[in-house]
Amino acid sequence: MAQVEPAVSAPADDVAEPAIGFSAQVAMMMRALWGARVRNMLLLLAAIMLAIILATAYVQVLLNRWNVPFYDALQRRDLDAFFTQLKQFAIIASALLLLNVAQTWFNQLVGLKMRDGLTRDLVDQWLKPKRALRLSTMGILGVNPDQRLHEDASHLSEMTTSLTIGLVQATIMLASFVGVLWELSSGFVFTYRGETFSIPGYMVWAAIIYAASASLLSAVVGRKLVTLNANRYSKEAELRSSLMRTNENLTAIAVLKGEGFERKRIDFDIAAVLATMWRLALALTNLRWVSAGYGWLTVIAPILIAAPVYFAGGLTFGGLMMAVGAFNQVYASLRWYVDNFGAIADWKATLMRVANFRHALLQMDNETATEGDIRFERSTDDSLSLRDVRISSEKGADPAEAGFRLQEDELVVRPSDRVMINGDQSVNRHLLFRALAGWWSWGTGTIAAPPEDEMLFMPQVGYLPYGTLREAISFPQDAGTYSDDEIRAALDRAGLGHYRDMLDTRLRWDKVLDHDGRTALGFATVLLRPPRWLVMEDTLEGLEPSVADHLAGVLAALPQTALVYIGRSESFLSEVKPRIFHLEALPPSPALPG
Repeated sequence: MAQVEPAVSAPADDVAEPAIGFSAQVAMMMRALWGARVRNMLLLLAAIMLAIILATAYVQVLLNRWNVPFYDALQRRDLDAFFTQLKQFAIIASALLLLNVAQTWFNQLVGLKMRDGLTRDLVDQWLKPKRALRLSTMGILGVNPDQRLHEDASHLSEMTTSLTIGLVQATIMLASFVGVLWELSSGFVFTYRGETFSIPGYMVWAAIIYAASASLLSAVVGRKLVTLNANRYSKEAELRSSLMRTNENLTAIAVLKGEGFERKRIDFDIAAVLATMWRLALALTNLRWVSAGYGWLTVIAPILIAAPVYFAGGLTFGGLMMAVGAFNQVYASLRWYVDNFGAIADWKATLMRVANFRHALLQMDNETATEGDIRFERSTDDSLSLRDVRISSEKGADPAEAGFRLQEDELVVRPSDRVMINGDQSVNRHLLFRALAGWWSWGTGTIAAPPEDEMLFMPQVGYLPYGTLREAISFPQDAGTYSDDEIRAALDRAGLGHYRDMLDTRLRWDKVLDHDGRTALGFATVLLRPPRWLVMEDTLEGLEPSVADHLAGVLAALPQTALVYIGRSESFLSEVKPRIFHLEALPPSPALPG
């Protein structure tokens, strides 16, 4: 069958994120930081940064005042006064240098602590019981959560620190110099056709009008930057995910000679990233026309504004330079938004991704309790029971149209019972496993289960954390929970006795062990802490017959554990001899032609 090469097209402009407003996003992240362990340190660093910014503004005012005697000395060709002012400049410049270095250092510390608090908060919310698993079913928010936890959280922390400090500094500088500029321009007298008149605060109004025009033009030209940046991060995450999946499945891809198809798929993701980057580059280039144009015009704008008064004799050369310096400081503060419009758009896009991610996590418990129709309750008679359960095959679908049910109206599993649940090939048995685990709630009926701490769920593909064998077999308990003798005995019973002397060897055990070995290690974990209820999802399928028989025998030797096996394992059937229940599709699948 011929393979169809995916067409390369530009990604859509819209980003499918939940509707949570900008103010709600900011409030949510503020609450996250307020509840973080680093809150007190952040408050202390913020106070220090504010003191440094205030001191810098004061010294900048002194530097601006220094312009008058220095340039007047140049105009008079007064050499002694010139050298005196140079000494004053050295003192002022040294103080500014010290303050700037200190501000840079504390800026980095604030960003570091903010990332600490934000990232830990997101990870804590993500890894609340079952949340990460439920998130994987939530469309775009469940795709590449690592991008939001790592890169987006880091980027948001750095940009929030930089932009906040920049805004505070611009505000303080504006407050410091607007009075200076107002006082300087209050005496400006203009003559027009023999008439004289003055405009109070003339240069202040000129700076405001000048900066407002730049801000308005920047907002119009760069209005698409937030959406484009959000698209960029989404497409970058998809590309990285494709590369990771390919790297993790290199053996299967090579054996199937699928490198060409993978290359085409990755090329498609690269094209999507580049298409978004192309539109982002165009938007930034258009914005650059505004920012660079106003930047160069600012070189002469304050001189042109004050020139009429200077040429009329109302200002000395030093007074002109002081007015120019004060105008530039006021304008720089007012145009902070213009200079940082691209960065602000990038920050808002990142904030949207992180805040919506956290919002979805916080709302998830409530949503999963109401969206589904399956009723979950605590068992009152120390049993696991399913009554009239019908499970939807798709999220939110009607089980009568796309789903399955137990042929038997009721299933009751009591302590020490052995049960196998199999069914039609068209039935997605994995959804029953998820429903019993409590995170697939779409369907009808009632599931009454024992306390969660008495139940252990063993998925078809287990998880082995990177670390020592002791850590892998003890997961999710601490590595020191079990003694060496207990661990070695469990390894022996699971058929992994040849690893008994490698307990403290740090390896990628998920790569070292084959499928049989990983499954056997999961059974060794069960042997260390036998649960009262063990629910398995096709755990013995795909194993070597001898391994499957051995592990089924291990299960049969757990007299105090109730076993619920969802699958078709012949080994479990022969070794454990369970009661058998059946799943059937709804509506029933049409009979195949004979």
